[in-house]
Amino acid sequence: MSPVLILCILLGYFSMLIAVAWYTSRGATTESFFTADKSAPWYLVAFGMIGTSLSGVTFISVPGAVGGQSFSYFQMVLGYLPGYAFIALVLMPLYYKLNLVSIYSYLDERFGFWSHKTGSFFFLLSRTIGSAFRLFLAAVVLQLGIFEPWGIPFEINVLFTIGLIWVYTFKGGLKTIIFTDTLQTFFLVGALIISVVLISQQLNLDAAGLIKTVSESSYSQIFFFDDFNDNKHFVKQFLAGMFIAITMTGMDQDLMQKNLSCKNIREAQKNMLSFCTVLVFVNLLFLTLGALLYIYANTKGIAVPVKTDQLYPLLALNHFGTVVAIFFLLGITASSYASADSALAALTTAFCMDFLDFKEKPEALRARLKFWVHLGFSALLYVVIIIFRLINDDSVINAVFKVAGYTYGPLLGLFMFGLFTKIKVRDAWVPFICVASPIICYLLDRYSQVWLGGYKFGFELLIINGGITFLGLLASQKRDS
Repeated sequence: MSPVLILCILLGYFSMLIAVAWYTSRGATTESFFTADKSAPWYLVAFGMIGTSLSGVTFISVPGAVGGQSFSYFQMVLGYLPGYAFIALVLMPLYYKLNLVSIYSYLDERFGFWSHKTGSFFFLLSRTIGSAFRLFLAAVVLQLGIFEPWGIPFEINVLFTIGLIWVYTFKGGLKTIIFTDTLQTFFLVGALIISVVLISQQLNLDAAGLIKTVSESSYSQIFFFDDFNDNKHFVKQFLAGMFIAITMTGMDQDLMQKNLSCKNIREAQKNMLSFCTVLVFVNLLFLTLGALLYIYANTKGIAVPVKTDQLYPLLALNHFGTVVAIFFLLGITASSYASADSALAALTTAFCMDFLDFKEKPEALRARLKFWVHLGFSALLYVVIIIFRLINDDSVINAVFKVAGYTYGPLLGLFMFGLFTKIKVRDAWVPFICVASPIICYLLDRYSQVWLGGYKFGFELLIINGGITFLGLLASQKRDS
């Protein structure tokens, strides 16, 4: 596929995003940037959240992982459902009742100053790393398709990628992102469906043949109950999915900021429940795509890359023809940018609200500070992406959830302790507890096979991490004098 054609497609795509940003950011204030003026239609929020939650990680890594993991990832997706129900019925009513902009303000009211800052810091750390992973995927594809043939370094590629996000989000923020993410989710889901249809046609499969071929293949097994030490075991995957949904959505400023932009709690709950229903079917379609990729490679005698994240890009850009290549490019770009743009707005929001005391400042100062914080986090993402390129040696999806297991665990423990106990804690101890918990989890993960008779932790490490934080908070409770 010609680099010139790819560049023209991307320029047209980003021209649309910038046009939407210009239209939606007219008259925008800092309130619009942080809350979309509390007027976002719930159905747009729900549809746009699909792109934000999936990101380029799902678009590339989930299909690539099917070769070694079959459809086991769907066990985790099923676990998302009770997790999202908990968010809609427990967390969101609390956030709306307290009229929060940053959800970590709850920790200030429940525990105190240090708990508030600690919770927000762990979000900033988690989301910065996670967003860098996701943008890394988009940058790799752009490097392969455009920049490498022209001899342009990866560092310039990343600067271009982040610069485009900054351009269309710096003024309107969340008010703009609600609409741009809806557009990007349309391209993401459209690319997924068209890829499945066109690849099926190349394999001479109609709809019935597609279902039969995938279901009878060696890749279609969903449920695993045999070996509890196996990371694919149903109980481990299901529980991990449930708590990943609770933490990485319900305790994450990025996705909750969109939910809090709805007019009221009823509309926000409709958004959450409709979003999670559609998300299940979209993930099943991604797994189906993964099976098709491996079936196609085996049929055509194409060697599967050692890093399976590269399988879909390899086939889409070199073997499936121009149409699939175009839609793949649009899909990976849309998924990566839909995740990264809202993350950038959420990072800016959390830092401004939790560390700069924005509510007490005049609008002119708020606008100026917001601008520099937004620019600062853009620069930070750039640095982290470059570092990640140097050290990454694992599949991206496993890296994302592994990191999240460490950094989101303290948030899980903090919120659960606050929600389900009335115990007062020594607020000054909280930062030390939240740092100690991931360290303990790291040691458990590293030596579990020796200490626990061959047991190897998977994504359920997030639950262990939250539990350790919970016990630490319990030990720090204030005693009546």
